[in-house]
Amino acid sequence: MDYHNIKFGSRFIFSLVVFLIFSDNSSWNVFGVENEQFESMVKGAENDLSCGSTSSRIYGLQVKDDDDWPMVEKKGNQFVVNGQPFYVNGFNTYWLMVFAADQSTRGKVSEVFQQASSVGLTVCRTWAFNDGQWRALQKSPSVYDEEVFQALDFVVSEAKKYKIRLILTLTNNWEAYGGKSQYVKWGKAAGLNLTSDDEFFSHPTLRSYYKAHVKAVLNRVNTFTNITYKNDPTIFAWELMNEPRCTSDASGNTLQSWIQEMAVYVKSLDAKHLVEIGLEGFYGPSTPDRAQFNPNSYATQVGTDFIRNHQVLGVDFASVHIYADSWISPTISDAHIQFTKSWMEAHIEDAEKYLGMPVVFAEFGVSTKDPGYNSSYRDTLITTVYKTLLNSTKNGGSGAGSLLWQLFPDGTDYMDDGYAIVLSKSPSTSNIISLHSTRVAIFNHLCSWKCRWGCKKRNSLEAFLYHDDL
Repeated sequence: MDYHNIKFGSRFIFSLVVFLIFSDNSSWNVFGVENEQFESMVKGAENDLSCGSTSSRIYGLQVKDDDDWPMVEKKGNQFVVNGQPFYVNGFNTYWLMVFAADQSTRGKVSEVFQQASSVGLTVCRTWAFNDGQWRALQKSPSVYDEEVFQALDFVVSEAKKYKIRLILTLTNNWEAYGGKSQYVKWGKAAGLNLTSDDEFFSHPTLRSYYKAHVKAVLNRVNTFTNITYKNDPTIFAWELMNEPRCTSDASGNTLQSWIQEMAVYVKSLDAKHLVEIGLEGFYGPSTPDRAQFNPNSYATQVGTDFIRNHQVLGVDFASVHIYADSWISPTISDAHIQFTKSWMEAHIEDAEKYLGMPVVFAEFGVSTKDPGYNSSYRDTLITTVYKTLLNSTKNGGSGAGSLLWQLFPDGTDYMDDGYAIVLSKSPSTSNIISLHSTRVAIFNHLCSWKCRWGCKKRNSLEAFLYHDDL
């Protein structure tokens, strides 16, 4: 068995973490565990810790053998693995494939996975596209660079090694790494009369180009693991596009049609994996009463429609991004924290009330380049996101997790867009992430705790905390 863990110094840390999670005065009922039951469970945990020899350990985030590495599924408004809840604490590192394509930088892929694993992060969102650019995966429609595809294979296999699941994004709304503008360029080169990048969403030829790319990725056989992508449980979900917008049609009909076709198409190729859109979460014309939660008036005019878009057949969970510094003002203020909280709560409520699905806050962060930035503010923002999610989690709500934008290993500062978090340089942030990972692990294992107290060689605590007696 492989074990990747978060290490804490003593039983006191474990007790403290449990106390912190359940310390407010509200009544708790998580997966049917009432207050009295939980108190009994904590006592049982402490007894387990004292069982056996002095070398006994608490294992955090126990990882199953490769043969028991099941797919993530959706059950109602929660993710599940083997029937148990799977709440997400994760991160973004978009450039993994490009770094893996160069032997001189491939080691950074392993580094970021190792560092993420060390603080308990379990899901990574990264690009499974690079369209017509430097080190392109897709050099032209359906023409691939095999070396770059093998680099993506490496990313997937390395993620599996560290037991980190991947959300793979299939193209971009923006010009970086090609995206929809590159598809339009290819269409023009083929003689199509195209006048807008938004025709990516409507022109049948460009739709066919995109679908061919989806098919190529999903049917790819990994050269490191010999597992077809569409059968690989390392992949958490497919994301149709990073931050799709169609500003040429504010009604949202054009983008809605594209989502309907592509979600069903992905599912026709791969019914096993989850699918999400990649939206930022802006409310549109179908829900004018929710527009009050948008960060600005422009957000209603970009052709997206959070609730309507996520009601499409084939879409399994909702995605939302959080960028108060981009959407409201670049200058840091308390208003950004207030917006973050209300933005999240609105989408969690909608996911529960109208969608009946989990919602993942798939990008959030703050730029060090913002006027007034300091690391204390970043820690406050991250804590706000985590606390809002926990408030949902404790009630069995739709707040299913979040992904930091973005995690970088040492020596990659030249790639930093201002949002990079380097754990070795950010001890306070690293501690916040670790603590939240532990809280998430506790929630994910409450069901097994309830049934498996006792002084056993593999007691229930070994399912989520790793501890060396010092």
